[in-house]
Amino acid sequence: MKSDFGLKDQFRRAAMSISDNVAEGFEYNNNPDFIRFLTYAKGSSGEFRNKVIIQKEANKIKEEDYLLLYTKAIEFSAKAKRFIDYLRDFEKKKKALKKGII
Repeated sequence: MKSDFGLKDQFRRAAMSISDNVAEGFEYNNNPDFIRFLTYAKGSSGEFRNKVIIQKEANKIKEEDYLLLYTKAIEFSAKAKRFIDYLRDFEKKKKALKKGII
């Protein structure tokens, strides 16, 4: 069905957006831009989780697939947040070193 294709397409695009944002941010080769794109990737993970819920509610995916995908999206978000926090802390320490505070 046409509506199934649209839903599947949105689902795929949301999933691809996660890795696309990580890759793009990494290529800028500086932490502030990487942090920005990791934040976008984290947001895309939330969008992906939403699409997973919609797919499950529409009976388009099995319960075990739902649980796996939803859990992996939650894990990614948590790891991305920790990495973002680490990079922000690193940048703060780097600035403090430059100013001679540390």
